[in-house]
Amino acid sequence: MAINKNHEFEDLDGVKCAVVEKNISKDRVDFLKPLLELNGYTVMVVASAPPKAAPAAPAAEGAPTPPPPPPAPETFTLGVTNVMFNATNAVFGRLLKTSNGHIVTLAYWRQQEKVAHDQVPYYENK
Repeated sequence: MAINKNHEFEDLDGVKCAVVEKNISKDRVDFLKPLLELNGYTVMVVASAPPKAAPAAPAAEGAPTPPPPPPAPETFTLGVTNVMFNATNAVFGRLLKTSNGHIVTLAYWRQQEKVAHDQVPYYENK
């Protein structure tokens, strides 16, 4: 059980893992998995449980049957086997590096930038 929502644990395929992100797309998995493996973490990815649907109201006699709801998008839960890992601490603590040696920034983690740019922390500016 997590102390707060920022550090959750879950059994993924029978292995206790620190959850990095839940309900993410395949594209997000393809971005995060190599990044975390490059930094020495063992990554576990499992399909997320489908969302619970509300029970359908009984249709009146003679009324047309409503169409079935569209299928839920396929999402995944990504975790690492190191239960000490916390994504927030890793990004803001500048602990993760990209394949070309740059430090992972928040914008790069959120995939808002294609390339990580090393940023000097504000307190080191002179």
